[in-house]
Amino acid sequence: MKFLFAGTSRENGGAEAHFVTLTQALAKAGHTVEAVVHPGAPMAQALSGTPVHLHPGRFRNIFDLRGYRATIAAARQLKPDWLVGDFGKEYWPLILTGRLLGIPVALFRHRLKPMNRVSARLVARCAQRFFAVSQYARRDYVEHGMPAGRVQVLYNPVDMEQCRPDAAQRAELLKKLGLDESAVVLGCFGRLHAGKGIFTLLDAANAAMMQEPRLHCLWLGDGIDTQRLRDSIAASPFPERHHQLGWVADVAPYYNALSLLAFPSIAPEAFGRTSVEAQACDVPVLCSDASGIPETLQPGVTGLLLPPGDTAAWRDGILELCNDAKRRTMAAASREFVLQRFSTPVIAAEFVRQLVAGPG
Repeated sequence: MKFLFAGTSRENGGAEAHFVTLTQALAKAGHTVEAVVHPGAPMAQALSGTPVHLHPGRFRNIFDLRGYRATIAAARQLKPDWLVGDFGKEYWPLILTGRLLGIPVALFRHRLKPMNRVSARLVARCAQRFFAVSQYARRDYVEHGMPAGRVQVLYNPVDMEQCRPDAAQRAELLKKLGLDESAVVLGCFGRLHAGKGIFTLLDAANAAMMQEPRLHCLWLGDGIDTQRLRDSIAASPFPERHHQLGWVADVAPYYNALSLLAFPSIAPEAFGRTSVEAQACDVPVLCSDASGIPETLQPGVTGLLLPPGDTAAWRDGILELCNDAKRRTMAAASREFVLQRFSTPVIAAEFVRQLVAGPG
């Protein structure tokens, strides 16, 4: 098949990671893939030098004629079988371009925030395919007015070559952090704001540190509560055992420094990419038992589900996975779980299958 993706976001979040990973997965599977991307944006940089051919373009909003010109020109040149979009500001432009050129459109949604009433009712009807990234997200969209028969589910793909265990990299990162191999490193990667449950995790980790002297925390990310977290760590009983590195564009290598990863969100999440990426690196996970997060692990096998916002439960969960034997048993099962359920070949094949089979 031939695919033209359009995504002119200049951010570097989960939806952007999905765009980059899925386009490359389809290209590796032998499909012809091109993409309209904002020049110089993180997605353009990530796809530079890959088999995905890039066209410069940008949509400030659905009325931006420059974006239409770039997308229509690329579509007329490629003559794709499908137009594909990941971002709300490209939904209607792709639908209109598809209608103009007679090309079917597939759209993904990664957020739980409701669209306006008109878009919620019409986008999934006007696009030939509309994908949620979890069963939970699908239910949320349907509750907010989307037609149930038009919303399909396709999980986020994970590049198993990029996310893989690497003993040498682990040793290098531990040395950089000033830790030895005996350290138990708990990671929390992503946006730093209270809705992500970071302060519950901080309190739980400090409580666990009182019982487990090997325990350290590695914080990667940035957000509106970065300074509040920094101040809370400084005032905590164990500030020297928390390592806050800020925003890192490529977090994949850092999973190898971890013994376990926490995804403690108290706000609803459509999915949980860092949970899956960590497991791909043989890292078991502690995850909030809420929204789309439970779909990212095999509870009791590759990680634990814990009640969001419950400091005592998170302390106990952390201590449970500080047990070397239990943690290593879960680590041994984690990568195979991701390989079977979320790896790029699996998701690319399932995407094509659903395009051919249709909704329902």
